[in-house]
Amino acid sequence: MGVQGLTSFIENHQNLYREVRFSRSRLVIDGCNLKYLLYFSSGLDENHGGEYAAYESLIESFITALRTCEIAPYVVLDGGSDVTDRKVETVAKRSEDRVQRAHEAAASGKQMKILPRMADFVFRQTLARLEVPMAQCFEEADQEIAALASEWQCPVLSNDSDFYVFHLPAGFLPTSHFQWKEVKGSGSRSYISCRRFYTSSFCAFFGLQHQLLPAFAALAGNDYVKQSRIKWAQFVPAGRETNRPQLEGLLCWLKNFQDPQEALEAAVVLMGQLSENKKEVLHRLHVGMEEYEPRGSKLSRFFLHGAPPEFPALEEEVDLVPHWMLLPLTGARLAPEVLDVLRLHKMGLGCAVEPEDLPSTNLTSRPLRQVMYGLLLGRRTSVLVNEIDREGLQLTCIPVKPVFTRVSERLRLCSLQEAALSDRLRVLLEALGVSEESLGLLPPRLKLPAAVTCYWLQRAQPPPDLLKALLQGMSNESTPTPTTALQRASSKRKVDMRVAYVFNQWQVCLKDGVRLNQLLGFPLPEPDVARLYQGTLVHQLVHRMRTGGRLKTLLKSDGPSKKLYRTMLSMVLQSQAQRVLVASENLQKAPTHQQQNLKDLKDLKDLSTNLQQLFLQHQDEETENEVQTAMAAQEELRLQEEHLLVRTRYRTKERSSRCSKPELARKEECRGWDLL
Repeated sequence: MGVQGLTSFIENHQNLYREVRFSRSRLVIDGCNLKYLLYFSSGLDENHGGEYAAYESLIESFITALRTCEIAPYVVLDGGSDVTDRKVETVAKRSEDRVQRAHEAAASGKQMKILPRMADFVFRQTLARLEVPMAQCFEEADQEIAALASEWQCPVLSNDSDFYVFHLPAGFLPTSHFQWKEVKGSGSRSYISCRRFYTSSFCAFFGLQHQLLPAFAALAGNDYVKQSRIKWAQFVPAGRETNRPQLEGLLCWLKNFQDPQEALEAAVVLMGQLSENKKEVLHRLHVGMEEYEPRGSKLSRFFLHGAPPEFPALEEEVDLVPHWMLLPLTGARLAPEVLDVLRLHKMGLGCAVEPEDLPSTNLTSRPLRQVMYGLLLGRRTSVLVNEIDREGLQLTCIPVKPVFTRVSERLRLCSLQEAALSDRLRVLLEALGVSEESLGLLPPRLKLPAAVTCYWLQRAQPPPDLLKALLQGMSNESTPTPTTALQRASSKRKVDMRVAYVFNQWQVCLKDGVRLNQLLGFPLPEPDVARLYQGTLVHQLVHRMRTGGRLKTLLKSDGPSKKLYRTMLSMVLQSQAQRVLVASENLQKAPTHQQQNLKDLKDLKDLSTNLQQLFLQHQDEETENEVQTAMAAQEELRLQEEHLLVRTRYRTKERSSRCSKPELARKEECRGWDLL
């Protein structure tokens, strides 16, 4: 939500703010706003795929500053989409703008405020690790943030201009004026300098009745109401200078009214011929006003007693969201997108900085999402999920069918949390195409990233040749600080968008793998995302690799880190080799259906070729033995294909001969029966 132009208008009237020394108080924080502001205001790299360790450190510093001043933060996050579609045009416009900005970033190398794919996970995980109270709403969070702050008589921290309109007894603290990096004072007298805004000061300054503020926001244009076509600037007194004449004029006009309804009806009259359906316009204005009406908090009990709120289901949605999901949803341990799938049968996929001439990287992980859709929607065969993704630079809606694994088809969403851990683990591993045994030697928190990496190697287009750089960066998870020189060198070089594209594919696989793991109740431990990927580092490793540098000397890690790297590399290569061998054995057991077998063999040849390329990149003492079996399988595959082609040609010729000589064919069949 946001009132168009209101922030810059108020910034031009600095006397509306009060300078304060903020400390010893609760603080309700707009989590989604803070997530973006911390990343973008810090200058962290966006175009290499994210600097997650640095982002984690920034979040830690922010929370430390609050606690130093005895400020108790309560973070509230957005949930699922608005089921009424009142904001559909606003959401679509923002998504289209994001696609355009991502393209410009890829083409020019500029930072265009595209949040890296896993930044949201890092934000949530870091707050959870720091034990910061955090709640996720079922829908948009603004109303709940205002309600909670009003009930607790504490301020709101955000940069969303809607909070200039909500009635907040303890005021609104714009994040742009919240100087948390410069904590002043010491000990119990520590404080953060900031500015506080009260709606009472705003109304007094402009001579506006307080009850007219929501009407002002609706007529000015917010996420629910388009900007009015009335030229409000005509009501600005002659000679008065203003940076926003439309808003200034609207405020001057509203001073003549006491009742919001009266003001709205007068505005509709002013629109005159500009409005084809006055009743519809009046209805939309009322909807725009209702968003600012005071209401009771639904999250207070959750923060104080751990009890999730009731789900605000429409009549047709009764029992749509199982009761067991309410706590993980409210606790931000379950992605809010599951609500969009359940309620709207849609999924917005977001975008990354990538070339517009290549397919969306979201395609790489679609099979994982399809398994998630199957778990959420069950065996309703007619239901499709509409994925909102880009094609080139255009947003498009793609119907996608839910998919079921051998185990997931037996599970039901209403009792999913009660399913055996072994079953939930099998669903996850079947979707990722790895075995539980292959993950046995890895530390618990690296099992899911390693499994995702195996999946990525199977699905990514083009086939990735950047495995070694990725795993070296991952194995350095516990000691990111020595890599700063490498990261600085990479940040000065123009981004190789083809490399970025392949790593974006890995990140979206990780994102959907983590979401599926969450839905299944964490059969594998959730990885520490901030330690898995540092964009400028892995890009620099790739550059060194391609210019003849030796990767072994680049990361000065201790013995355990080297051992971890070798273990992960061995596991990934062994998994690929095992996949070749298992598929080969399956083909031998099923010699019929010649055309399908030929297709399967082609897929296996492609996989074997990829494996050879990996072998050439990674051959050393530690990994050579692990891939030798796959190399042996290559020759076996070649012989199978030759044999299969010969049999296919022979049977084709035989069928042709039978068709031309039917009597001979019948005699041969009779002789065949005699032999049985």
